[in-house]
Amino acid sequence: MKHTLLLLAVLLGTCVRAQETLTLSDAIQRGLENNYQIRIAANELEVARNNNDYALTQKYPTISLGINPGVGYRNQSNPASIVVQSNTTSYTVGPSANVNWVIFNGGRIAINKERLETLADLSAGQLQLQIENTVQDIINAYYNAVVQREQIEVRERVLTLSRDRINYQQVRQEFGQGGTFDELQARDAYLSDSSALTVQRVSYRNAVRNLLQVMGSDDLTREVELTDDLVYDPADYDAAALENQLLTANRSLQNLLINRDLAALQTQLVESEYKPTVGFGAGFGYDVAVQTGTQTFEFGGDQPGREQELPGVAARTLTGNVGFTASYLLYDGGNRRVREQSARLQEITAQLDYQSAQQQLRTALLNTLALYENQARIVGITEDLIANAERNLEIAEERFRGGTINSFDYRQIQLNYANAEFQLLNALLNLKNTETELLRVTGQILR
Repeated sequence: MKHTLLLLAVLLGTCVRAQETLTLSDAIQRGLENNYQIRIAANELEVARNNNDYALTQKYPTISLGINPGVGYRNQSNPASIVVQSNTTSYTVGPSANVNWVIFNGGRIAINKERLETLADLSAGQLQLQIENTVQDIINAYYNAVVQREQIEVRERVLTLSRDRINYQQVRQEFGQGGTFDELQARDAYLSDSSALTVQRVSYRNAVRNLLQVMGSDDLTREVELTDDLVYDPADYDAAALENQLLTANRSLQNLLINRDLAALQTQLVESEYKPTVGFGAGFGYDVAVQTGTQTFEFGGDQPGREQELPGVAARTLTGNVGFTASYLLYDGGNRRVREQSARLQEITAQLDYQSAQQQLRTALLNTLALYENQARIVGITEDLIANAERNLEIAEERFRGGTINSFDYRQIQLNYANAEFQLLNALLNLKNTETELLRVTGQILR
């Protein structure tokens, strides 16, 4: 018995620990740490920062070391020579060293360095944009789960009313005031409400799973308790201030400005090719060659030929060079001219992209602000509708028990109450989502 109680205590403790509380702030913090898209963007930023180095701009000289070992064999026969026959094997080793340094190449070193810095800025901007989008997704997913949970509570209250209605009909039937038809109608409503509650619980579970996925959680089945409520707290936003904030802080616009700078740098790179290139070079070589084998000498006349072994003496050669080079591409068939024109057209395209996005975002901002203000009014109206529906339900319950209205009218009033609750929750969610979009598009969602 003691072991059984201990096991039950452990299981209950495990169940309690399995469900953790989760605030919106906690969800955002975990999402920023674990979201895969943010981690990918952060890694790409590290790559861009690592590439932002003069080592990739040809600023520094290059030094190369080499060695060329080899073995050669030669069998020569030449009756017209004193050495009429030779059979030799040669062994060579040739270490070398070379230095090359571009002193001037039209300013491309500085331009490339600035380009690498700009690419790093663009990667930082992409990371910032991904963070903003992720925070928005987490906020929307969190409050959507809250709404789904609140709708469960509404469904449970309606189900309680339906259960009370069944009990009431059973009592009436016991006293001979009600019939089977009324009880069947009450049970039909109860079963419908039970089915709707089951579906709503599934919707809530799916909403929580979606929240965990946006947060980058690996465990999508864990139980969480959402502690932040969705409240009605509309703000009075100034359209001019929001538009100014959009133009100065919107991350998408800032990234387009960086793209415009990159296009201008590309044009400068092509223009730098019209300038000469000056370089410095130096080299050093040292060759060691050893020959072994035999040679046959004939000096003519009656003297017999004489074969001689090669002594295997090493022949050494030391070479070195130093100098400057200067080159200028005089004609390339119009290649530079075409690429320069294309680069300038890309600059125009980048500027037009920025202006087009600016116009679209300003329009979207004003539309979103108008939608927000309209949704705030809808929330106020829906709250009045809730109060009216609650009062109507109280009166309807009294009249139903008094027999002045039938079960169909009472059921419709119940449904009107539930629908009013759902309308309010959806209106609050829409208002929160729209406010989140206003903050994101104006660069204020992280503040």
